[in-house]
Amino acid sequence: MDSHFFAYMYRLRYIERWSLMRNVVKENVAEHSFHVTLLTHVLCTIANEVFGRDVPTDKAVSMALFHDATEVFTGDIPTPVKHHNPKILSNFREIEHLAAERLLDMIPEPLRSVYDPLIATKNEDYAELKLFVKAADLLDAYLKCVTELSAGNREFATAKKQIEESMEKLAMPELDYFLKHMAPSLEKTLDEL
Repeated sequence: MDSHFFAYMYRLRYIERWSLMRNVVKENVAEHSFHVTLLTHVLCTIANEVFGRDVPTDKAVSMALFHDATEVFTGDIPTPVKHHNPKILSNFREIEHLAAERLLDMIPEPLRSVYDPLIATKNEDYAELKLFVKAADLLDAYLKCVTELSAGNREFATAKKQIEESMEKLAMPELDYFLKHMAPSLEKTLDEL
């Protein structure tokens, strides 16, 4: 039996993000997944090296890599649509769960136990690691807003404020460290770096 799982994963590059907004720089879900993975790695590294924690970085990075895998079936539903009301969000979460099950069914049985915790949406294990992925996901959205605003695109001003509020609610010192020491560089031009 052929497995179509990776053929679907490669299709993430065709799914555009930020579809309700004018974008100076287009972004697809594959690019976003790479950025979230990169940011998850640095947040876990900050946790371990700066704050003396023992976060399993490799596991968190693997989770980040697949954090939006279900979007090959659902598409990238804009946050204002998903969070418009609790019923819409609940229905979307159920659709996301069904998409995850469909993806997992494509993985050959000997490999499924490895991919299940990375893709399953109702798996409550690894709550701490999911928090790092969530922080990285928000951070990537924040950096997208910073990039767009730096290019003169005011379309992202409100989104930036909302994302800042969401990041503050996480109360993660690792996120604060990144925002203080690393994020300012992303507002600079190449000549300013």
